[in-house]
Amino acid sequence: MIKLSSAQIKTSLADVPAWHRKASVIARTFEFKDFVAAMKFVNAVAKAAERAWHHPDIDIRWNKVTLALTTHDAGGLTGKDFALAAKFDALAGR
Repeated sequence: MIKLSSAQIKTSLADVPAWHRKASVIARTFEFKDFVAAMKFVNAVAKAAERAWHHPDIDIRWNKVTLALTTHDAGGLTGKDFALAAKFDALAGR
């Protein structure tokens, strides 16, 4: 994957507006009704990440799940990060 330019990242962020960029990472916190719902989402994220062979950093805090994406091999953000961000949004129903 090819690392995106700042302009490409800005354009891509428009497609996943709930995600925020910090340096070479995009992240989003999802909130659920309880721990069980949060873990159901995490399991769905794990399956999607395995299929894409691209894995987010995951932080779980009871009913909140924060996902962070970057493409380490490319040294920054790529189209794969934004495609998965959109997929994760869909899995959460948002």
